[in-house]
Amino acid sequence: MLRYKRIMSETNISSSKRKLIRIDVSSDTVCPWCFVGKKNLDKAIAASKDKYNFEIIWHPFQLNPDAPKEGIDKREYYRRKFGSQSERMEARMSEVFKNVGLEYSLSGLTGNTIDSHRLIYFARQQDIHKQHDLVEELNIGYFTQGKYIGDHKFLVESAAKVGIEGAQEFLKDRNNGLKEVEEELKTYSGNITSVPYYVINGNHKLSGGQPPEVFLRAFQVATS
Repeated sequence: MLRYKRIMSETNISSSKRKLIRIDVSSDTVCPWCFVGKKNLDKAIAASKDKYNFEIIWHPFQLNPDAPKEGIDKREYYRRKFGSQSERMEARMSEVFKNVGLEYSLSGLTGNTIDSHRLIYFARQQDIHKQHDLVEELNIGYFTQGKYIGDHKFLVESAAKVGIEGAQEFLKDRNNGLKEVEEELKTYSGNITSVPYYVINGNHKLSGGQPPEVFLRAFQVATS
């Protein structure tokens, strides 16, 4: 698995000579296009690691804030929400995921994502690179392995894989990080209607699961 820290550390020139690119990403952990966008963003970062230093910050968005915390079968949920279009949408996402080297799965449960966002916030307090890696682990588990995004065991296991300490204790208290996540939802998600949404160096904006070449052009524009 391509790790963000590895992307950052493998370089042939002095870090001081590279321009800084900060990317603020608004996304939801049950949004498949957000994961596709991340995979393509990682490819763009890898292709330009000798030109730029990257600082990537992940911010919460909730596609369905009222989704149940106890979870609901994914296929059942999508049938209810999209009706006859759900099977066509599943086939489309399977094709898109295959193009980024992943197998899309609708097995397992879907539901409220607030605890995953609290954990992502917690990860950033320790290390932004670990935050980036945690988003990867959560997406891999949810979209390809049938893991439930609201399952604390899955969340804690994902945190442990990327070296985040204290995740279990943090998640036990449902108020930990809640205020901060709610503030970010207002600050970063209040004026957007869909995700993924990227703000590069504070002013260059992109939305959707963009291909790597779009990110590469955006890097050039944002640093020119």
